[in-house]
Amino acid sequence: MEWFSWGDEAFAKAEKENKAIFISIGYSSCHWCHVMQEKVFENQECIDILNDSFVCIKVDREERPDIDKHFQAVHQLLNNRAGGWPLSIFCTPQNKPFFAGTYIPPESKAGSIEGMGFVELTKLIASKVADNDETLYKNADEVEDFLDKTSHPKEASVLKEDFVKNFMYQVKNNYDTRDGGFSVAPKFPHASTLNTLMVIDRLYDDKAAKAMVINTLNSMKKGGMYDIENGGFFRYSVDNEYKIPYYEKMLYDNALLCEVYTKAYITYKDESYLKIAKGCADFCYNFMSEDKLFYSSCSRKDEHCLTYDYDKKIQTSWSAMMIKALFTLGQLDSKYTKRAEDSLKALLDTLYIDSKLYHTTLIHKQPKVGAFLEDYAFISQALISAYKFTQNEIYLIDAQRFTNSALTEFYKNGIWNFSSGEFVTKADIYDNTYTSAVSVMVDVMLSLGTLLKDEKYTHFAFKTMEYNSFELGRKPVHSPMMLTQMLRYLKEKKL
Repeated sequence: MEWFSWGDEAFAKAEKENKAIFISIGYSSCHWCHVMQEKVFENQECIDILNDSFVCIKVDREERPDIDKHFQAVHQLLNNRAGGWPLSIFCTPQNKPFFAGTYIPPESKAGSIEGMGFVELTKLIASKVADNDETLYKNADEVEDFLDKTSHPKEASVLKEDFVKNFMYQVKNNYDTRDGGFSVAPKFPHASTLNTLMVIDRLYDDKAAKAMVINTLNSMKKGGMYDIENGGFFRYSVDNEYKIPYYEKMLYDNALLCEVYTKAYITYKDESYLKIAKGCADFCYNFMSEDKLFYSSCSRKDEHCLTYDYDKKIQTSWSAMMIKALFTLGQLDSKYTKRAEDSLKALLDTLYIDSKLYHTTLIHKQPKVGAFLEDYAFISQALISAYKFTQNEIYLIDAQRFTNSALTEFYKNGIWNFSSGEFVTKADIYDNTYTSAVSVMVDVMLSLGTLLKDEKYTHFAFKTMEYNSFELGRKPVHSPMMLTQMLRYLKEKKL
């Protein structure tokens, strides 16, 4: 079937020929993306409908997270629940979305429109667009109007340590007392929550926080979700006991968990935690890197398939997370500091060209997609770690330069945008798949304020937390990294 890249050619064709637009958003190691490819996009009946009546656009969400973020918000709006991948979006010929789903099987199931299969759904949409159905176009206009409105917090709250009580109450409500973790299956790692619980334990000698961390870390490392054979963590566990993994490994998970287990070893002196941290770092170095650059993900079909398929995409943000973890681990074993410095140089040589930072590229290819807030945030954080553990002031200068660029491009009056340009999307403060870029920027700015003795960075950090203070106080469980930074800010102010 005929796929277009995101761009003017596809949009012009759709409008000229009065065809609906179908957008499929996924990524290379996504299981259900491959299922949809096989069951739908290689189904001749589906191919014929799409080629005849639609302009089809394929988007890699790792390459264009701004497009993915925009259309995930569309899915949330239209379905009143979070989306996922593959994300399936239908738009008018003018590229206004009116229907959103995830995996859609080829044949219909009994029930509502949610049970409608891809063949029936696309035939219905094609006929409505051809007939210029008034209701469809009205719905599309309403979706666009709603998305154009900027939401603001209801009020500012005073930043205070009492937010910790609410955080602990909410975390305990989510906590699995038997197997650890903070949800029922499927269980994801929740690295930010574990980090913040360790901070709370350290600050307040909180026995409950310590117990939740240790039980969860011990459960996750037993084997299953953790790959005992090769090292590293799979993306999540499909059962409550962390025994049955989803056979996909992401660079960001292993970076964040490498750092969590390193910090847990430093805090609790359990040698097994250091072994797990090194296992994560070594897996990424041995299996997910080339020329000192880290791949974004890899997957295997099941427990019987010992070979991995790799996504040879290099991403600034995820690579920077791994580099920061290596610097943290390097304080215990200097070989990881060397790896971190080599990888940091390779990353900047590859994705920082002619004073412009880029988001991603395939290995040995020229980058084309400009950086987003998360790239500036995580590379700045990695550079500050590099300075902290090597005392090389060049790293600090680079961190300041990237931070200044991020402030110029993405910040205004306490509000951070995730992207600029075509899709200006607001950045989340929630630690979802991985740590919020906004919270990482707060961490970076507090560090620069202290290291450079420059109050303007501390001021921008405070304004960011103040703007989000109502939500932080109400639902701190969703923003553990920002809660940690708030505590850091309050404690330093008291000294």
